[in-house]
Amino acid sequence: MALSSSVKGTLTNHKDLIHDVSYNYYGDRLATCSSDQHVKVWEKDSNEDWVCKNTWKAHQASIWRVVWAHPEFGNVLATCSFDRTAIVWEELVSVSASGEIHNQFVSKHTFVDSRTSVSDVKFAPKNLGMLLATCSNDGIVRIYEAPDVMNLTQWNILIEIGVKMSCSSISWCSAMRLQPIIAVGCDDPGSSPSGKVILYEFSDGMRKCTKIDSIPSITEPVQDLCFAPNIGRSVNLLAIATKDVAIVQLKSQGKSQSTTRFDQKIVGQFTDHKQTVWRLCWNITGTTLASTGDDGCVRLWKSNYLGTWSCCGVLKGDGSLIKSQTSGEPAGLLSAPSASKYATS
Repeated sequence: MALSSSVKGTLTNHKDLIHDVSYNYYGDRLATCSSDQHVKVWEKDSNEDWVCKNTWKAHQASIWRVVWAHPEFGNVLATCSFDRTAIVWEELVSVSASGEIHNQFVSKHTFVDSRTSVSDVKFAPKNLGMLLATCSNDGIVRIYEAPDVMNLTQWNILIEIGVKMSCSSISWCSAMRLQPIIAVGCDDPGSSPSGKVILYEFSDGMRKCTKIDSIPSITEPVQDLCFAPNIGRSVNLLAIATKDVAIVQLKSQGKSQSTTRFDQKIVGQFTDHKQTVWRLCWNITGTTLASTGDDGCVRLWKSNYLGTWSCCGVLKGDGSLIKSQTSGEPAGLLSAPSASKYATS
């Protein structure tokens, strides 16, 4: 089914570059962050238009990332910034004397351990509890834990990992049948024989992280990476954004000296953006990938029954569709509801 041409654009009213866009678990709320130091939270109205419900100054410098926690822990956001901090925000709802409902996001905890810009922040899969991972340009990944999920003002630092390269992005693998895996992307411009993506295994019981592998085929600075949601798949897919888009298949080879080993295979590598790729996002089933780059387009990638990945749709930054050169039809294979899960930052 062709991608619908009725894509709606939304004027965000951010006063500077938008760095990240994040949907909540249900896809009915949207958070954006910007170099204007503000975070905005959006909801759909009765006309299916996105309306800004909350906006606040969250940091003292550019905000790189915003992410939602699993709804099991409430309406909770985390942000990170060039100001060297990461902050956890919780939505509080109050009712006025006249019966009006008011909601606002309140800062619950500020993480100040980093000596440099905090480049990414991610909540762990919910089965691990309320864990939060951050990475910084100082080459350190930090994992924090909230011992009481009802009191998000208290966090303990569990682990510090020295990566020895400037870190740009992190991603948790959500596969339930494996030990939790954290992928770390590095944007260090120097050469690295082991590549710019490093895999760590997180031991919940031992409360430690062990380096288990790297991906030597990724040699360009990494701007983003993202594990695909794993719903019964026997392998894990990791999307990586550099100057290209790469999709790496990781197949577990079992344990070797108490750590998991992986067979690596690049199943897709695309140069269509022709410029730096900045953000990646999978759909909820891990079958379609969206990428955005300096070419001002959102590109959608999907595999066929043979496992061959290809581009199935292209959206310009203004929401218009790029037409196929052969048929004149919009270059897409997704229905409008599926495509609406992606946003360009």
